[in-house]
Amino acid sequence: MSLRDRRVVVTGGGGALGVAVVRELVSRGASVRVPAHSERDVEALAGIERVSITPNVDLADEASVVAFYDGVGSDGGAELWASVHLAGGFVWGSIVDATIADLRRMLAMNVESAWLCAREAARRMTKGGRIVNVTAKPALVPASNVAAYAASKGAVSTLTTCLAEELAPRGIWVNAVAPSILDTPANRTAMPDADFDAWPKVDEVARTIVFLASPENAVTRGAIVPVYGRS
Repeated sequence: MSLRDRRVVVTGGGGALGVAVVRELVSRGASVRVPAHSERDVEALAGIERVSITPNVDLADEASVVAFYDGVGSDGGAELWASVHLAGGFVWGSIVDATIADLRRMLAMNVESAWLCAREAARRMTKGGRIVNVTAKPALVPASNVAAYAASKGAVSTLTTCLAEELAPRGIWVNAVAPSILDTPANRTAMPDADFDAWPKVDEVARTIVFLASPENAVTRGAIVPVYGRS
């Protein structure tokens, strides 16, 4: 899957999945732009070649997102080819104990960020391109104690399928992956008694994402791709 000289944005690039996606893109020849939310994101990506990091970007703030995407093409290089939206958040707990702030936080972190980034990416893809979102298994398979999170990720799924139809005439394919529980250090710490071998590995999920973001994905659009492993 060659992405030589292709310019790709990856939000959430400093997370466990994000770093795996960035590394996979770079290994395929892409030039990657990452909006960093914190210094931790910058540190996680340190030393990876062909990665440009923009600090202090709030992906739920319209002006901040517009300024970031304006900067992606400010050097006069290649046009934006793909935008991969991994940034988001998670909240767990029974609805009887939840607050409206929990729901609003999930909508801002998961839906508003994906909507804004997809809009700004599409505005800059004049020669076709790829957009990849991340939804989640609970958006497709009902689960307990994740109502606010699942609702927000369900909205991301609907956003994906609608944009796939809207942007197809412009040659922009829009898809999403739907992970179950990713095998990350944080998830292992949170669930020490789980069967880690059943969880999908971040490198494996990254390869699926990079395929969807690549020119080799010639026909797939509007897909919500389950990446569950054996979980």
